[in-house]
Amino acid sequence: MTDGFAPEVVEAVLAHMNDDHRDDSLRIVRAFGRPQATAAEMVGLDEHGGVWWVETVDEGGGDGSELRVAWPSGTITDRAAIRREVVALHEEAERRLG
Repeated sequence: MTDGFAPEVVEAVLAHMNDDHRDDSLRIVRAFGRPQATAAEMVGLDEHGGVWWVETVDEGGGDGSELRVAWPSGTITDRAAIRREVVALHEEAERRLG
């Protein structure tokens, strides 16, 4: 899932998101399709969007699955755009969730 970006760029973004922005990732996944999420980890990205592994807990026990969220501006091609798009996703998540 590294089409369009060098593997080291993807690894750096994932490390940053998962080390410094776990709460932001959780808000993003809750706002974009998994409102019952209890944890989220960014596991991939490409020029079309980001991918998170989402943990949920329901009455039947814990479960997990992937969630792909498209970049708000569409296809991106440069590293700087990744940050811009993740920030835009987070801002939209804040708007949706209040």
